[in-house]
Amino acid sequence: MKKLLAFILLFCAFSPLWANVSPKPEMEFSFIYNTQAKPLIDPLHSEQIQCADNQCIQSAPLGYYGIQKLYCGAGACISVAYEYDNFQKLIIAFTDGTKRESNIFPAPDSLRSRFNVYVNEDSLTVEPTEVIPGTASWTRTDAWVSLLIILTLEMLAALAYLIYAQKPFTVLYSVAVGNVLSTAAAWVIFVQFVKETALLWLFCLLAEALIIRLMNPRKMPMKDALTLSVTMNVTSYSLGMIISFWLAPLIF
Repeated sequence: MKKLLAFILLFCAFSPLWANVSPKPEMEFSFIYNTQAKPLIDPLHSEQIQCADNQCIQSAPLGYYGIQKLYCGAGACISVAYEYDNFQKLIIAFTDGTKRESNIFPAPDSLRSRFNVYVNEDSLTVEPTEVIPGTASWTRTDAWVSLLIILTLEMLAALAYLIYAQKPFTVLYSVAVGNVLSTAAAWVIFVQFVKETALLWLFCLLAEALIIRLMNPRKMPMKDALTLSVTMNVTSYSLGMIISFWLAPLIF
């Protein structure tokens, strides 16, 4: 058991990107016009800037890396990142040929956050809002794709483990239940209160182990349930990282 816990800690310590299919830090921007003209956003020439300090002396574009990008439509934007710097700034281009730059604003302390962006004549003013992001997690394509990928990968990993450990295949029912419940809780509930994706990964790992143990009291001791959960989650993390990069243009 000590070796297993040490492995979990090492895995968490040396996996800073958490580039799998679990929820990522996101900022949702709603635009409010203080101008007579209301030009549409030009997504191809708009960008979000990452700043290391509150003066944005050291800065770099958010960039396009896997699913990390600023995604803009006609009247709203959402950015997704594996990790945000401490401060941010928007540079938004509009279809009338103008470009406006925002104030520097701090990155939020939760994975999901929402901002109002006031469009002025020559600038943008970004202010955080307490309103819960408008797009419900359970209605999003990437949430359902995430559940499908995680469930598929972890069921296959669980099957391989059960064959190796000579455990009954009926344990797979509890694996499916644990996956659905933990993934739903991560996407819909806990994503509103935590900042680190690593915490969601650890929650899913421990929750699935507990559910597997409770649903199989005679077949799976807690040690075996935890070993099975680690096997499943390491598999979905490592392979999910590759799959999320491949599917990013399709689900966002």
